[in-house]
Amino acid sequence: MEPTEATLPLFDEEPARPLADRLRPTQLDEVVGQDHLLAPDAPLGRMVASQRLGSAILWGPPGVGKTTIARLLADGSNLAFEPVSATFTGVADLRKVFAAARSRRTIGQGTLLFVDEIHRFNRAQQDSFLPYVEDGTITLVGATTENPSFELNGALLSRTQVLVLKRLDEAALSTLLDRAEGLTGHRLPLADDARRALIAMADGDGRYLLNIAEQLQALPDPGTPLDTAALAHHIQQRAPLYDKAQEGHYNLISALHKSMRGSDPDAALYWLARMLDGGEDPLFVARRLVRFANEDIGIADPHAIQQALAAWDVYERLGSPEGELAIAQAVVYHATAPKSIAVYRALDAAHRAARRTGSLMPPAHILNAPTRLMKNLGYGKDYQYDPDTTDGFSGADYFPDDMDHETYYQPTRNGYEAQISERLRHWAALRARRRSG
Repeated sequence: MEPTEATLPLFDEEPARPLADRLRPTQLDEVVGQDHLLAPDAPLGRMVASQRLGSAILWGPPGVGKTTIARLLADGSNLAFEPVSATFTGVADLRKVFAAARSRRTIGQGTLLFVDEIHRFNRAQQDSFLPYVEDGTITLVGATTENPSFELNGALLSRTQVLVLKRLDEAALSTLLDRAEGLTGHRLPLADDARRALIAMADGDGRYLLNIAEQLQALPDPGTPLDTAALAHHIQQRAPLYDKAQEGHYNLISALHKSMRGSDPDAALYWLARMLDGGEDPLFVARRLVRFANEDIGIADPHAIQQALAAWDVYERLGSPEGELAIAQAVVYHATAPKSIAVYRALDAAHRAARRTGSLMPPAHILNAPTRLMKNLGYGKDYQYDPDTTDGFSGADYFPDDMDHETYYQPTRNGYEAQISERLRHWAALRARRRSG
């Protein structure tokens, strides 16, 4: 009788391979969720079909298949696969890889050098790839979870094509669960709602999903399928993917800012919650609210800046979680406030005018004259004190003598600025009438 897996001697057994490794695709069309890159008419699909693979950077979140794709690209292009990790590899190690690749090249064998976490290499290490990429000794495929624009130097980016991998959607993750059940011959002990909750918990990470599936299949038979509450009892909730110093940080604060600018309080609250759940410093959000109040609301609602400063102050006094409610209140206030960037544009226009006109002196009538000499020079002569005039407005010219009156601030019809707009029109008419009379 042939020995079965159960009857093999203990020390002859190989360690069981993780489920994620056993399910690793063996050809490109088995990779899920990345058809925009791997389909026959997509960039990588065309490269493999033509046997002309170029150097590339695979940028995407964890668990979407970057390493697998690199290995399959090597197989599909008849290249030797050399994997290294930037975490454990130095320049000396790279030199050995380059030497081996050069030797292979002499016998007509190309090399695909796969560098995991390539963003962790410093500038000098990144530069070491350049001559070998340029002369064709290696085809470089780097993998990164960070924005290459920030983490990779320009010389390396100019010699590679950046390809963006997507987080796995619900359909792709569901396919992985189906494959796991088919490979093991056991259906996961989950009710339909718990299965959906598990897919949501994976947050687009296929490797995480399969690791959890393996844990669930190792549980004693629960008798009845686990519901969502039972699943949560057995499986630790996964922290959301968010790096306070990198891409996620900038993406989510941009989403929050633009949701408030677009007057959508619900979307703004969602992005605020995503940031706070990811561990963002609430004071960072508070500072951004102060900026938003000035930049996007301005005088359309002068109370917005007070709301932002109050939220900052309340959070510093109460801390989390109570103080987060003050920040949420300010987010909703800002999202529902009238918007105006009139002051922002006015200041920009005034800066341009100041640079253009240089060091023109203020008109003499608005200069103080604390000394006799200054009075003799005409400082303060004929100055009109506006509060004492009939209309509280003198219509005097406050620009330099050699400069025409210019208009920078053009209020909108939004919120409080509508009143300001009427007032400015009234003053402009008075100014014109008094100058003509």
